[in-house]
Amino acid sequence: MSSIKPRKIFIVYLILILSKSLSAQGIDNNVKQICDSSVSPSSSKLIAISGLSVVFFGLSYGLQDNIWWKGEKSAFHFNWRKDWIESKGSDKFGHFFFSRLLARAYSEAFNWAGYSNLESRYLGMGISLLHQTFTEIRDGFSKEYGFSFSDHFFNILGSCQPVLEYYYSFLGNFDFKISYYPSKRFNEGSHNFIIDDYESTYNWISIDLEKMLPSSLSLIIPDFINIAVGHNVKALDYGGRHEIYLSLDWDLKSIKGKCWLINFIENYLNYYHLPAPAVKVYPNVVWYGLKF
Repeated sequence: MSSIKPRKIFIVYLILILSKSLSAQGIDNNVKQICDSSVSPSSSKLIAISGLSVVFFGLSYGLQDNIWWKGEKSAFHFNWRKDWIESKGSDKFGHFFFSRLLARAYSEAFNWAGYSNLESRYLGMGISLLHQTFTEIRDGFSKEYGFSFSDHFFNILGSCQPVLEYYYSFLGNFDFKISYYPSKRFNEGSHNFIIDDYESTYNWISIDLEKMLPSSLSLIIPDFINIAVGHNVKALDYGGRHEIYLSLDWDLKSIKGKCWLINFIENYLNYYHLPAPAVKVYPNVVWYGLKF
């Protein structure tokens, strides 16, 4: 995919958040909660989810068709190399990230409607796969893009992650986050939107050491502090290079209160890596008091 793909991810992400917030009132959005299997799913809640889904997918298609798919059409074709060259592969995290986000949001919505934890995860996985597969096929008819097997592999992986996490609880020790900080070329006017610039995009894997360390050591680590491994690309106009970071990370979902709205905000704000002390470890060492 080309460098406009992150904006697609970001806009649909915002639509999803707004839609989900309407259906979440008064509900604890903890996806691990297991509903009483003796209770049938609520018809009214399923209707609400369906209605919001129609709005979400309609707006999603409209935005993509108007902004990214209105260019020159072509016969269906595949994109084998272009996306790896333009971004050094850094866009793959975005495909995984958004697919996982969509699957988890729908898992929570179906859990709220009365489905069991496992049923909800499978339903969320299915809807995420459906949306991402349709998007990738539609890209295949765009002359500028084309169907990308590598993109769709990460779409599938992200969609399946909540289900895999159910069967392999160890995966629950890892969160996936994104952050943005303007690059030199963005400041020089290379892009209209920062989320279009891969050099301004940072991808993070947040590790919950408090749960992974022996109990004698985990007691000294606060619940809300994780360790994150970050990735970024620079100098894409000159062949590109990878950069790797280590950082503290704030686990907002571990801070639960009595107000559903605050819990909801914390849950979705937790998908963003907030500024924290960090060090770049590759290709050179640079210390940051706060890495944005």
